[in-house]
Amino acid sequence: MPWVIALALLFVPSPASTAATVHEIARRVDHYYNRLETLKTNFTEKYSGNGMDRIESGSLILKKPGRMRWNYEQPRPKLFLSDGRTAWFYVPGDRQARKAPARDLQDLRSPLRYLLGKSRLEKEFDSLSLAPDVKPEEPGDVVLRGRPKAMADQVEDVVLEANQAGQIRRLVIHNIDGSTTEFDFSGLQENPPAPDSDFRFTPPPGVEVIETRNLASPQ
Repeated sequence: MPWVIALALLFVPSPASTAATVHEIARRVDHYYNRLETLKTNFTEKYSGNGMDRIESGSLILKKPGRMRWNYEQPRPKLFLSDGRTAWFYVPGDRQARKAPARDLQDLRSPLRYLLGKSRLEKEFDSLSLAPDVKPEEPGDVVLRGRPKAMADQVEDVVLEANQAGQIRRLVIHNIDGSTTEFDFSGLQENPPAPDSDFRFTPPPGVEVIETRNLASPQ
């Protein structure tokens, strides 16, 4: 009967009424990460710019407050870590290790160390908004765009893809110099064992320590 169809349509939510707002999405992401003590995930890092393209992959461990360990496995082993005070970058077999105070880091990976316990997307990004022009890699994910306040001198904007649980699946960073760095995350593990020793580094014998503010991988 036509009136039955009309009545049913009244109870079908429209896309506008079911779409989450930026505030709701940000709160969902904040809530997910702020309740964790540790997190482990696989990552793929893609860099494009300055006449080159590079793809690397490995695993990332985060532990609050402010600790992180990036274990690069492909195409060659590398280590980037911070215990919250000091950050290190080292390629096994190299004769040098790079060291920087964590508070002075100028590195695209460094803000992620604050993801656990201190996530406040709406405070960390200017002009945070939905990005309807960017197709999510996974159906049902939402995509946001904003400019990180702490790295406004280096980054034009960041595209962030999150799933319905609030897990960040992808970060695409558009740098002011025209280059792009993308991180894709998968296989997330909540609260895995992560002893403090995982976030400390002692240079092997004979390795020279170079103090710097930029621990970015040498190109």
